[in-house]
Amino acid sequence: MSQVIVYSSNRCPYCEKVKSFLKDHNIEFEERNASIHNEYFEELKSKKIYATPATFINGKLVLGFQEKKFNQLLGLSEADSE
Repeated sequence: MSQVIVYSSNRCPYCEKVKSFLKDHNIEFEERNASIHNEYFEELKSKKIYATPATFINGKLVLGFQEKKFNQLLGLSEADSE
């Protein structure tokens, strides 16, 4: 099983797309909202990341909503996304 952490922020449409994609594929994830919890914002800043969504899949970073990269890192086939 993949370890998935989604750094999100309020009013972020791509954050919602990432979370919907993961839920649609029954993939458990931990959400870390950087708008609400300053420590998550600081974690991102320490990694030189200044935008959300920032999704870590088994330690690998995916910025924004990149369906092909999610499929690849989560072991999903392209057909699973259609």
